[in-house]
Amino acid sequence: MSVSKQQGFSLLEIVIAFSILALSLGILLKIFSGGVNTAMVSEDYTAAVQLAEGLMTRTGVESSLREGEESGKENDKYDWLVVVSPYFFDSASNEPSSTVVALFKVKVIVSWQVNKLNNRQFELTTIKMVNGS
Repeated sequence: MSVSKQQGFSLLEIVIAFSILALSLGILLKIFSGGVNTAMVSEDYTAAVQLAEGLMTRTGVESSLREGEESGKENDKYDWLVVVSPYFFDSASNEPSSTVVALFKVKVIVSWQVNKLNNRQFELTTIKMVNGS
């Protein structure tokens, strides 16, 4: 009389295997979604930097450099502000009357809304020079 052994997996083994698979897939999807989110944030910052650099470059080139503020909106997403103010040395050894150039501090701020709760902002600041005469 021969005894036949059953071959295959029990229901418990199959349930445990599917549970491990589901847990692993959940972790992988979370990792990939985090990577996609990071890529989107990086894309937003890249666009903001390019906009700020463009605004910084054309300030004082398209029109004369003078004190004031200018603002606008780009691509219905990015709000920008350019602030131009006179720049003075803090050193007592420099006499402003003897300078032949005028210095202006130019600050460019680009901000955008990620969602209803989070806003992001990027800022560039430089000093530009114009003839003082």
